[in-house]
Amino acid sequence: MEEIKKLSGKRRERLGRAILNLSGKFIGRALGGAYLVKFSRRDMPDTEISVGDVVLVSLEKPTERSPQATVYEKGKRYIILHFSKKPPKFVYGKGIRIDLYANDITFQRMLEALHLLKRDDFYDLKMLLLGKAHPEIGEIREMNFENRRLNEIQRRAVKKILASSIFLVHGPPGTGKTTTLAEGIIQMVKRGEKILATTDSNVAVDNLVEKLAHRVKVVRVGHPARISKGIIEHTLDFILSKEIDYKKAQEIWERIDELREEQSKYRKPTPQWRRGMGDDEIVYLANTSRSYRGVPAQTIKEMAQWIKIQRRIDELAKKAKKMEERAIKRVLEKAEVICTTNSTAGSDVLRDFYFDVVVIDEATQAVEPSCLIPMVKGKKFIMAGDHKQLPPTVMSLQARDLQRTLFERWISLYPQASLTLRVQYRMNEKIMQFPSVKFYNGLLEAHRNVKNYTLWDLGIELKVDGIMKEIIHPDNVVVFIDTQGKCPEVQRRGSTSYENPCEAQWVKNIVDGLITCGLKTKHIGIITPYDDQVDLLRSMIFQDGLEIKSVDGFQGREKEVIIISFVRSNNYGDIGFLSDLRRLNVAITRAKRKLIMLGDSKTIGKNETYRDLIAYVSQNGKLLRL
Repeated sequence: MEEIKKLSGKRRERLGRAILNLSGKFIGRALGGAYLVKFSRRDMPDTEISVGDVVLVSLEKPTERSPQATVYEKGKRYIILHFSKKPPKFVYGKGIRIDLYANDITFQRMLEALHLLKRDDFYDLKMLLLGKAHPEIGEIREMNFENRRLNEIQRRAVKKILASSIFLVHGPPGTGKTTTLAEGIIQMVKRGEKILATTDSNVAVDNLVEKLAHRVKVVRVGHPARISKGIIEHTLDFILSKEIDYKKAQEIWERIDELREEQSKYRKPTPQWRRGMGDDEIVYLANTSRSYRGVPAQTIKEMAQWIKIQRRIDELAKKAKKMEERAIKRVLEKAEVICTTNSTAGSDVLRDFYFDVVVIDEATQAVEPSCLIPMVKGKKFIMAGDHKQLPPTVMSLQARDLQRTLFERWISLYPQASLTLRVQYRMNEKIMQFPSVKFYNGLLEAHRNVKNYTLWDLGIELKVDGIMKEIIHPDNVVVFIDTQGKCPEVQRRGSTSYENPCEAQWVKNIVDGLITCGLKTKHIGIITPYDDQVDLLRSMIFQDGLEIKSVDGFQGREKEVIIISFVRSNNYGDIGFLSDLRRLNVAITRAKRKLIMLGDSKTIGKNETYRDLIAYVSQNGKLLRL
């Protein structure tokens, strides 16, 4: 909110955190009686505002009292917002402003979870967190697996999940940690256990729901605007819409809307008109047609009518809330698995629910206090993640210690309670080999179905010549283009980021070449560590469906071809945060069939790992020099 107060709307729009001069139009109701409003503008700017984000809506500069909404859908010239309550009439006009808004709900839920640990009944969890416990670690001998395609190590992980009080599934890229976790959840349900399954992001929750759907009774709890449309039938809102109590409650809310419309015709009893009168006194004076302290009798009658309607609204709202609570409780009690984000696990909807097991996927993407929100609701804890990839984003320098996640702490404190998955199902073996040796002690092995993946499998035809032919050739699975100082980095005035126009032009040429050879844009991903280079590339390459993101933005994703622009090229060997080698691990392991990298060996080669990477490509792929 501080930034909103300090910066102008135009400045925030340039930063991608606001959109000005929008026109609003009501387009219908969503599940749960929410209101959908479409805001459009012909020249919609680039923005950081994404589906699921909370925004403030205003005519000028927003305040804490401005209506809040959630981004429901986003297009090139429009953005649809989801209002949980009826929005004010001004949103249906012109000149509307939308601002990205970060509220502190998650922070408050973290604090609440931390305070709970002071209680005696959370003593065991506290000892576990402090590394002073002796968790039970076991392994089931024989069992029938639902998923017959699990490999031997995945099966062993499931057996350990069932027999241990805590267990950590370490899943390097493409090894199927969520698939393993899903099997573990299904097996625990078969044993009669009630599960709370969470992750820090909505996308990861939805991915888990997809793997559990139709195999167990799963309910996805969360804001409808943040949930994938593909799993809608498993959401709390959708299931509630079939409940009689909930249907009746929605009818009552519609009646309340009508009453509010009627109420708006009468004078609201503000302090200006009350002149010290209470509600009962206003109603009494209205019945006797008397004025009071200069307030005309007619005005008092209008205020009395407003009060009577408000009392009816309060009465109906209380009734509707009780009916909704009954319906929600009934749905959640029937569920075998409840899936939600770490933060939403602390919401009022789940306040009185406790579970046999808490499962946290993508645990290495969540700060430790975030994991505590669901953990205070369980007795047994299962986590999956990969601490060799990027940690959670922590902006504050004072809070950088939070980048060491609970998963990473526990894998160090309780090594016997973890297992590393080894068979990966994503990458060609030549892409996999370097990160396997550097980050996973050489443990990874490529499954036979992906071991020899190449672009030939996608029907590519080599319609380019010269160096571009060598870059794109499917047999050259791993390519490094050494710019040898010919593509110097540039820093914009006032920016802490970097860009490299020469590398960007090469990336554009490579994309054009890949498309000429028959590849689709959906098969290509461009990764660069620096935001300014992301902006530059997006301004140069106009291809629908082509994703250009930072390393952080591509974590958890994969593409047939990944092009990496390392950007840094200077005379003093400064590689900045490229020295965080987890970024390199993430970037490389997004590629399935081909990896193309551009960088200056003289600069990035000052680091031993990058020097080894270039040597690896020289021996196992194609090293090209400009």
